[in-house]
This record gives sequence, C-alpha cells and structure tokens, in this order.
Amino acid sequence: MKDILDAILGDGASADDFAALSVPESYRGVTVRKDEAAMFEGLDSSDKDPRLSLHLDEVATPELGPGEALVAVMASAINYNTVWTSIFEPVSTFAFLERYGKMSPLSRRHDLPYHVVGSDLAGVVLRTGPGVHTWRPGDEVVAHCLSVELESADGHDDTMLDPEQRIWGFETNFGGLAQLALVKSNQLMPKPDHLTWEEAASPGLVNSTAYRLLVSRNGAVMKQGDTVLIWGGSGGLGSYATQLALNGGATPVCVVSSPAKAELCRSMGAELIIDRAAEDYRFWRDEQTQDQQEWRRFGARIRELTGGDDPNIVLEHPGRETFGASTFVARRGGTIVTCASTSGYLHEYDNRYLWMNLKRVIGSHFANYREAWEANRLIAKGRIHPTLSKAYPLAETGQAVFEVHRNLHQGKVGVLCLAPEVGLGVRDQDLRGLHAEAINRFRGA
Repeated sequence: MKDILDAILGDGASADDFAALSVPESYRGVTVRKDEAAMFEGLDSSDKDPRLSLHLDEVATPELGPGEALVAVMASAINYNTVWTSIFEPVSTFAFLERYGKMSPLSRRHDLPYHVVGSDLAGVVLRTGPGVHTWRPGDEVVAHCLSVELESADGHDDTMLDPEQRIWGFETNFGGLAQLALVKSNQLMPKPDHLTWEEAASPGLVNSTAYRLLVSRNGAVMKQGDTVLIWGGSGGLGSYATQLALNGGATPVCVVSSPAKAELCRSMGAELIIDRAAEDYRFWRDEQTQDQQEWRRFGARIRELTGGDDPNIVLEHPGRETFGASTFVARRGGTIVTCASTSGYLHEYDNRYLWMNLKRVIGSHFANYREAWEANRLIAKGRIHPTLSKAYPLAETGQAVFEVHRNLHQGKVGVLCLAPEVGLGVRDQDLRGLHAEAINRFRGA
C-alpha cells in the first residue's frame, strides 16, 4: 500500500502513473464473520457490543468486473447500517450476501465467510473495469452507496425501485471501511476539492438520504416556508436535514437529547430546538400503551416555538418510540417521511389522525444517483457542510461503531483508512478559506 499512498500524497502523479501502480493481492478491511453471526443471541439490542463482532482482517482483493472500479480508500464514515451489521439485526447481513451470490457468476464474489462493511468513502480510483469511460485511475472521488443492476424496467424511472437494488457495504461485500473498496462506477462522484479526506467521506449516505427525504419529488418536496420537525437534529442524518431545511427556506424544529446536541444545531443556524431529555417526553406508558397526552404536550411545545404552526413535514427515523407522536403532530395535510426505525420496526399510531386529517406517510430509502449527485453538488459548492465530530483510525472502527450504537456521538463519526492523519486532501484552499469558519464550527472545533 505504500506506493499507492505515496502517489496519493505526492504531487503530480498522472492517470498513467496510477494505472502503473501494482494492486496488492490483499488489503486490510473491517469485517464481521459468518461463524460469529449467533454471538449475541439472547441479548437485548442495547447490550450487543460492536467492538466484539468487528474485526480488522487481511482479506483478498476482489476481481474487478465490468462497470466497476477499485478505489484506494483514504477515509470512510460510520452509518447506522454498520451498527445493524455488527449486531446481526434485524437479520444477519450474510443472508443478503448469499442471495446476491446466487444472481450471477460475478455476484458470487460477494458470498464469502466474511463481510467487509462500510457505506461511505473518499479516495482515489486505482482501476476501472470494462465499459467504464467516465472515471480514470487517479481521480479523486467519493462514493454513494446505491448498488443497482438496472436490468429491470422497474428501475429506470427511479433506480431505488429496481428489484436488484442494494446498499453497498451493507447488502454487498467489499465496503468502504477498508484500505480498498469495490464499487460500481455509477456510485462515484467527484470529491469536493475544499474538504479533507475524512470530511469528504462523511456526508455521502446521510446527506443523500436527507436530500431524497426532504427535497426530492420522491420525498416530501419541501418548499420555502415549511416547518420541518427533525428527530435527532444534530445526528448523522438530522444534521444534514437541518442544513437542507435552512438552505431551502424552511424552518427546522430540531429534536435533540442533550444541551451539547442543541448547541450543534444552533451552530448550523437552527433556532427552534426541543431537548426531549430535559423536557422528559415519554410517549409510551408501558410496552403496549402510548400516552396521547404526551403527544399533545409535544405538539403544544412545537406550536409554542413556531408561533402556532404545526409541522408540514416530519422527518421520522427513530421508529417505534416516536412514530405515534410524529403522526399526531404533523399538520393537516402534512407529510411524515420515514427512512429507518432505530428504536424498533413495529410502529403504532392512531390512524384517525392520519386519515381524518389527510396526512401522508412516505417511505424513503437512501437515494438514486441523481439525488446523490445533487446532494454532493451542494457539498462541493459549500452550501451544505460536513458535520464530522471525530475521526478514528481504522483499527478502532469497533469503538466508532459502538459510539453510534449508543448514541454517544454528534454529527458523523469518521474513520481514517489509508490517510495517515486528519487534515489531508484539501485541493482548493480559497474555497476552504471561504467556508473554514462553518466547517470548523460544524466539526465542534
């Protein structure tokens, strides 16, 4: 890997220089192991420890196929799907790899006794397979996580509807928490020149997800003047949703769980903030019964902050714990858009407040290439900024995932893969200077 890293960190290496570099037969990647998939059986989700299930292993470099690219990964980031993989919930991700492996001789590469995880990266293209014409060795890139076959007509209006749509690094192998990664070439996007490697790696999944949730015609179609309730407004997803709301002329109401997280939302420009821990909202009386009085108290607090407005849009991802309240507080004709269920998948709500008030629930899952490209373009133009709180070395990925699992983090948590230290990779110092204050503030500096 030394020659690869030297070429990336040096000046003036050409596409031909990168193409001439030898690709190692193996590399270091963060894995879960198939023979350990039952290691947490009988434990509650909160008691499952990713530090026990995630390993830094030497793995074989995969064969490069048509339409694919092999990328030297300088940095990656932690998403909640890696938490799910690491605790083998809701199912072991080896079930995904086994199913994918049956699709074709080429996809059989992914069905292995180990799973290299991670759904974000910033790095440099090393090799491209047959049929790739847009990207060349030496290109500095980020990757979005939609892996799609596009052999079905169903996917050609919105690739997220393709029956063979998968999330790279979660439902496929050879993910981004590694020194090398295998992606489809239509996952690649230009790395924003004013960002460091670890900053550039952090927005991919969550920023694209937030863009589809709020802005896209496939989501809530947010407009100027909307009130947007954002659960976890300082988190990996919520911090980008907050910025998109502000950038699009909407008013975010950020729900957080600590004064420090409230302060991060303020640093992004949000003014309306609810600290749910300090105000002690308890939406469930017990495991079977929700407390509608708490829904009403929560709705009254939102109207107090907004001057009487209920949310046009509720960005819902906690799931079971909050979904009933989210459905209740959305305004008449409003939209609840949901993309996850970190507190549980079996949602309960009072349907009277949905049907009689003409509300809509929209399911949203990541983003298509166009949505991801537009979200990345906002990053590249400095309209949206990374919200990276810290970056761990690759060997400490388990600790990074543990912090996300236990909600001990703010914004995104990054991982240095080949990058030897933070702060490298900035190519446009002028643009960096224009946005340095915001970038540093969002990083908690």
